[in-house]
Amino acid sequence: MKITVKFFTELRELTGKKEEEIELPNAITVADLLNLLSKRHGRGFTNYVYNEKGRVRGHLQFLVNGKSIITLQGFETRLEEGDSFAIIPPVGGG
Repeated sequence: MKITVKFFTELRELTGKKEEEIELPNAITVADLLNLLSKRHGRGFTNYVYNEKGRVRGHLQFLVNGKSIITLQGFETRLEEGDSFAIIPPVGGG
């Protein structure tokens, strides 16, 4: 199955990509995908997404097909063929 992962701001710089198509052998959860991406993109990615205790940083938003995982099944949301996954950084303003 294929999914598309979209990167913004600092993650775009860390990965060197605006988006990435990932081929997976079967359906996985958002938590599994973040773990896979962390292994693929290394320490910079890991430190951006996870805090020192290994928990996902609370200021990030994660979208599956434009919907927040908070409104779905959180990190246990299962990804399916053709899904789009986005990691959204905090938005600042003033």
